[in-house]
Parts: sequence; C-alpha cells; structure tokens
Amino acid sequence: MIAEIESSSLSTLISSQRGFYNSKATLTYRFRIEQLKKLKQVIRIHEKAIFDALEKDLNKHEFEAYGTEVGIVYEELNLAIKSLKKWMKPERVSSPIALFPSRSYIHKDPLGCVLIVGPWNYPFQLVINPLIGAIAGGNCAIIKPSELAPATAQIIEKIIKETFQPEYIVAVTGDGAQLIPEMMNKNRFDLVFFTGSIPVGYAIAEMAAKKLTPVILELGGKSPCVVDKDVDLHHAAKRIVWGKFTNAGQTCVAPDYLLVHNSRKDELLSLIKKYILQFYSEHPIKADYGRIINKRRHETLKKYLSQGDILLGGRTDDDELFIEPTLMINVPLSAPLMHDEIFGPILPVFGFDNYEETFAIINRNPNPLSFYLFTKNNEVEQLYIQNLAFGGGCINNTLVHLGNPCIPFGGVGNSGLGHYHGKYSFDSFTRLKSMVKTGTWFDSDLYYAPFKNKIKMARMFLRF
Repeated sequence: MIAEIESSSLSTLISSQRGFYNSKATLTYRFRIEQLKKLKQVIRIHEKAIFDALEKDLNKHEFEAYGTEVGIVYEELNLAIKSLKKWMKPERVSSPIALFPSRSYIHKDPLGCVLIVGPWNYPFQLVINPLIGAIAGGNCAIIKPSELAPATAQIIEKIIKETFQPEYIVAVTGDGAQLIPEMMNKNRFDLVFFTGSIPVGYAIAEMAAKKLTPVILELGGKSPCVVDKDVDLHHAAKRIVWGKFTNAGQTCVAPDYLLVHNSRKDELLSLIKKYILQFYSEHPIKADYGRIINKRRHETLKKYLSQGDILLGGRTDDDELFIEPTLMINVPLSAPLMHDEIFGPILPVFGFDNYEETFAIINRNPNPLSFYLFTKNNEVEQLYIQNLAFGGGCINNTLVHLGNPCIPFGGVGNSGLGHYHGKYSFDSFTRLKSMVKTGTWFDSDLYYAPFKNKIKMARMFLRF
C-alpha cells in the first residue's frame, strides 16, 4: 500500500512515468485497448469489494453503488472499448483552394503525464471515469483518491496496483492537502483533472498556472430546480426526491433548492412529503439511505437546520452521521443555506409568481453546475435554456444527464472548467495536432516572388 509517500519517492515516481511515456509505449491502439479491457476485468473481479467499501464510507446500498458508481464506469469502458479505434483515427478536413494540391488532417496526440484528483462523494466513479479518458488518450497517470473515503481509496489502490505498472498508472493515497501541492509545485504535469469543491479548485488552478499546466475542474455550485405551473406534479415530486436525496444529497448535481410556482406549491410539497415517506419510510435511519461522510460535514449541515422553518424531517444522529431528508421553508435568501452549496439532504423551497423572480434568485449564485426544469411548456423550456448559463441539466427529470456518456459533462464559470464523458473524455486527454500534406506533382508560382501582376489572382483565391 502506497500510504504517506515521501517527497523523494513522489519525484522518482513522476520521473519514471515521464520516462515510460517518452518510450512511446502508450501510443498504439493495441496497447490502449488492452489496458481498457484489463481495467474492466479487474473491476468485475473486485465488484463485491467495491460495494463493501462504498457501504463502509457512505452507507451506499449495493443497488445505488452499482447504479451511480460501478455501472456508470462500465458504460464508459464499453463505449471507449467500442469506439477507441475511431477516436484515434486522424480526421481529414477540407482545405481551401489556395492550398491546392493539399490535404488537411487533425491528429489526436496524447498529452503525456496527467494527475487525476478525485472527490469523496462518488469516490470510485469520479476517479475511474477520468482515468478511462486518460488511458484511451494514451497518457500515463497518477490518481489521487480522496482520503475522506478511505475504504474506497484502498480498493482503488489495490485495483490499480494489480492491473498496471507504477511507471504507467499508479494510485497514491494520503493527505491530499499535503500530497497534491508536493506533486504540483515540484513537478510539471501535462494536465491536472480535479473534481471537488470550488475553493480547492481555485488552489489547484493557481498551482497549475505557475507551470502553464492545463486543468479540468469539475466543481459544483447551487443547482436550482424550477417547477412550472404547467407540469405533472407526481412525476416531478418523485424525480426531485430521488435526485435530491440519493447519496444523502451529497451529489454535485443534486437539486440544491426548489423554486415552485405558487399555484402548485402546496400540492407539490404534499407529494414530495408522500414520496419521501414512501422511499425512506418514517425512519430513514433504518432505510436504504446514505450517511454524511464525516463529523465535520455533519456539523456544518446541522447548522443549516436553524436557518428556516422545517416542514418535514430535521432529525439527526451524531453517532450515525445521519440527517434525515429535510424540507425547509421561509429561508432568508441572505442565509448561508442559500449562499453555500448545501451538499446534503436539506431542500429549501421557495414560491414564485413570475419567471423574473426565479431568475433573480438563481442569479444570486450564477453559473450552477446543473439546472432542472419541470414544465410541459416548450416556450418556458427555451426561456431558461437560452437565458441561464449552467453546465448541463434536465427537463422533467434530475441527475440523469450525468449518466449519458454521449453528451459532455462539465461546468461553467465558478462551477468548473472543461468537460468529459465518452468521446469528450478522449478529447480532453488528447491534443489536436494540425497537419497539411501537399502533393509534389503540381507547384504554383503564385506563392513565390516576384509578385508583380499576381494580386488579382490572390484575390480570386482569398476573397473578402
């Protein structure tokens, strides 16, 4: 186990990865496809251990662990294995007539040696999914699982150690606040991929900027959920409850707060209460329901409970790190609850009479990672899509955009930089190299001096 790795060992490790990358071993399709298949096989072998680790760290039921962690990784792996050859193929593009007789191509080069830093809330998926992109792109990688989910970090380390040589891919474990600056300040990576909080994202970007290292930052923010007056309330209530309280609300794309048209507010709240009880019973502590990651987060969330009126829930258990699904009303917009990303099972609810009110509230915390709208009105749908900046989202659903590997996932502004999933992961872990190949069977004198009487011909080919 590579715990508490020393500074000299880190530098040696990073240097060995640079040497392996420079050997060109990672460039071929054959090598990359073999690594992807090996990764898929070893995950299958260790499925039970992964489920056990996620239960230990976050009290995730096996169904939830498969659906939100392992199953999503399989989807990414399957798509990458199926599509890798196509993704790697140089892309031929058109060439202007002025370059005749030439053909133009875009090649996809690996970046080199990359660092992937994972979070604690989905500690398996959010480390392995970007790793799939790194492997497909032909890179070497150091991955840093979150020490706040120690059981999952340990099984990830075991999987990586059994599957790959450390000079190719390695997992390092320990205190991220110490290890990450140690690696980034003393070494240059060709990309740093970070998933986590906004403050840490800023720190990562600052360290990377000193060495002109590109970054992909998958952060968070306050993702709003708007429920219009023209809507199927039963479907809305079920999908909001599912999206908010999966993983005990510790999801970067969870609905952070709810804005519902006043004409439907009471009915929707009644249905949300109904489905919370139906999904988690009157005693959620005994149900298929997650736990808060640690005491520090538990204490932070408990403080939010005093910042408004509790409509449902609010019970906590310090020993179990438990907070039941909670609905809150009459929360001041100036309260920390409406400034901080909640990242827990607390849902503030606000009514509105017109759409301008919703924009005013949303724009207090602009550029959310996700946005959710429940409506049957196409004009209302386009109103929000065209007038709000957000990473991605859903109409009449929550969370599910995260599970489609055919669309990019990422933030905007404070919620993140860059995107990934599927081919977008491959694109993020490669660099476009432009090439023009010119035939030798014809060589126009137009390019060469003297230029007398050639301006008219130049204007024919390069028109304004």
